[in-house]
Amino acid sequence: MKTGASIHISGIVQGVGFRPFVYNLAIGFDLAGWVRNTSAGVDIEVDGSKETLEAFVRALRDEAPALARIDEFTASYHTPNGFEEFEILHSEAIPEAFQPISPDVAICADCLRELFDSRDRRYRYPFINCTNCGPRFTIIKDIPYDRPKTTMAQFELCSDCAREYADPTDRRFHAQPVACPVCGPQVWLEREEPANRNLPALHGNEAIVETRAALVKGEIVAIKGLGGFHLACDATNPISVLELRRRKLRVDKPFAVMLLDIGTIEKHCYANATEQELLKSPAKPIVLLRRRPQSNIAKEVAPGQNWIGVMLPYTPLHFLLLDKSGEFPEALVMTSGNVSEEPIATDNQEARQRLASLADAFLMHDREIYIRCDDSVVRVHNEQIYPIRRSRGYAPFPVKLPWQSVPLLAAGAELKNTFCITHGNYAFLSQHIGDMENYETLKSFERGVEYFERIFRVKPEAIVHDLHPNYLATRYALERAEREHLPLVGVQHHHAHIAACMAEHGLDGSRPVIGVAFDGTGYGEDGAIWGGEFLIADYKNYQRAMHLEYFPLPGGDAAIKHPARIALALLWSLGFEWDVKLAPVYEFSAEDRITLLTQLERKINSPLTSSMGRLFDAAAALAGVRQKVNYEAQAAIEFESLVDETEKEAYPFILNQTKVTVRNAFERLIADVLSGVRINIIAARFHNGLAHMVSTATLRLRSETGINEVALSGGVWQNITLLGRTLSLLQNEGFQVYIHREVPANDGGLSLGQAVIAASRLRA
Repeated sequence: MKTGASIHISGIVQGVGFRPFVYNLAIGFDLAGWVRNTSAGVDIEVDGSKETLEAFVRALRDEAPALARIDEFTASYHTPNGFEEFEILHSEAIPEAFQPISPDVAICADCLRELFDSRDRRYRYPFINCTNCGPRFTIIKDIPYDRPKTTMAQFELCSDCAREYADPTDRRFHAQPVACPVCGPQVWLEREEPANRNLPALHGNEAIVETRAALVKGEIVAIKGLGGFHLACDATNPISVLELRRRKLRVDKPFAVMLLDIGTIEKHCYANATEQELLKSPAKPIVLLRRRPQSNIAKEVAPGQNWIGVMLPYTPLHFLLLDKSGEFPEALVMTSGNVSEEPIATDNQEARQRLASLADAFLMHDREIYIRCDDSVVRVHNEQIYPIRRSRGYAPFPVKLPWQSVPLLAAGAELKNTFCITHGNYAFLSQHIGDMENYETLKSFERGVEYFERIFRVKPEAIVHDLHPNYLATRYALERAEREHLPLVGVQHHHAHIAACMAEHGLDGSRPVIGVAFDGTGYGEDGAIWGGEFLIADYKNYQRAMHLEYFPLPGGDAAIKHPARIALALLWSLGFEWDVKLAPVYEFSAEDRITLLTQLERKINSPLTSSMGRLFDAAAALAGVRQKVNYEAQAAIEFESLVDETEKEAYPFILNQTKVTVRNAFERLIADVLSGVRINIIAARFHNGLAHMVSTATLRLRSETGINEVALSGGVWQNITLLGRTLSLLQNEGFQVYIHREVPANDGGLSLGQAVIAASRLRA
């Protein structure tokens, strides 16, 4: 006897082959009915025997496509509808309804096989894709996810592609970016120098072959990708790498490198099983790997470091560029197509204008990038992912909230900005926007906000911001709230860090945690610059239970680029002599030391800070690592890279009632420096001392409060040496420790914390 079933599924269920999966499953069960995409997900109506329908429902859950992510699944049974066959209906737009959308996905094994099959009609076609792979987020203009609502709308399908697109048994059925050399996007190579400007551009495979040759010759090529342009050069050629640094105005900050396969990666880096799985995953992020000593990748790729950011090819074009046939580049620098601190270029004409002084040639294509998206960066800790930058391959996957939220926009921070919008029990964290220090990045932020609000059908009922009054993101929040008459919620920076960590672990906020928030800069409620904080926090409130003792920061933010200034300020605050045998003292002339001393004594532009990031800067400078930096946390990063893993001694950080005092630790550190102890030992003792200090502080707070849960957040926790040693000590003491696994510990995860704090306060 037949019955009917109505099924609704939401989550990542569009653009991942879900409808053909449902169709073929229904045909296999000999069921009649239909499946349809809507703005709210996927709806299914089906007739069959009750037993068969129950088996069909189980299979829908258990056998869903690999890229699908089911968040909600409802099935109800009723009288049969009288269907005679199973079909796929046209998509239906539902006002105000929304659904998560898929990130961009790396080329799948089937498409890769076809790409290099000379018998296939898509042989060496750089835009080959199917429902299991290809662009998603960066080409979608609106939902439901159908071709007319993507940047592929301009490419009319040829008869062969149309046949595949309409065949439910084909893996390209309703693959919205589906295309071929006859009807789809094309690549071409342009050169900017006058001698070549009037020559016809090379197209198709000729362009790719010429690009490979140019890279091997040492040229720098701007290559249009999924979410924007890369600047590429031969990573084994130090002259090319240095020239790219000169043009891009990027002195020392590491470049990412792309290598063809795991075998090639293992020639240059150590990669354990977890790291290899991340490298090969559909997200294909940049993974930080330890460099092998024998690698011929130029040292200039990552100066002063023994880690390299490595990724595998994730588009067909990348594979064609790195293919091991003829003359080919073994390792490519693939860095964001921009001048330092500007947004990545996405539009062809924009690239011609902004990158003309950076690139010798441009490998272009004519598929529009609707929303820019940089590469994601991750590393592995304790055999699990530890995100550094969450973007391509992960954004805009939502974080599930433990309760329903009113619609909110959280504007994020100044550095490593992301924003976050909430809708129901979803928190949609944006892709990496960048450092909000110029007009171009602000415009990218504003366009991203407009896109997220439209695509996820959100009209914010409040706007959330950091307490720092001069952040561009804060100014945007204040101005928009005034313009649209929306309530504002200000959230303290370090409270937001801890809340972000709590939220991604699904904590509902009914009980507080001990939050250890270590970072470089965050505006404190007393007007000082915080960054070495122990908080007792839930979502609504926090108590500052303990913090690093204050010391002055002469020049404010400007001091961040001069660790020597920070070191001398710390010495002065501790009452230590400025011994000229110490590297940061020697860095200054006698006259400059007098000027700095006057500035400190008269408290001229010398705000107080409790920043752990700045304490790392001071320690690195005193140890002789670096007195000036040209990118954020450079001194601390290089200091960590020098740690002697065998050293067990620790510098003594002392806990007073509410402060962590550093005098004893730095007294020992300076004595070691002056007596000639190796920097590797000094670095290890400093890291060990901080780990023991965190353990001691949390033990004290547990005894005072009874709280056994600890959340570690803030950019300093990207220091894997400190993280690993602290985590081991805390777990040995029986603490339940939460660290970041979905969003970055740095300010890239801050907007999530802002959103959940505001949502919790508004719910109350």
